[in-house]
Amino acid sequence: MNQIESRATFRGLPLTPEQDSEIRHYIHLQTRHGIPWDTPELEAMLHDMLDPPELSDEDGKSLGDSMAAERSVAIGEDAA
Repeated sequence: MNQIESRATFRGLPLTPEQDSEIRHYIHLQTRHGIPWDTPELEAMLHDMLDPPELSDEDGKSLGDSMAAERSVAIGEDAA
């Protein structure tokens, strides 16, 4: 697993570089549109990143099925 430099991440949280980038992008967009960025939505994003919800076996199967269906549609659209 990657070593995370916590001082360089948002609020010193143990985020991956991808997660930190997503948070900073969210803040940038909110600020750019003049919208407050320290919102319950940001808090929920951080919560999900730090403690991701676990998928049950059933959820994993349905996710896999959904991805397979999307691939089939994409392949069909490419062929058209």
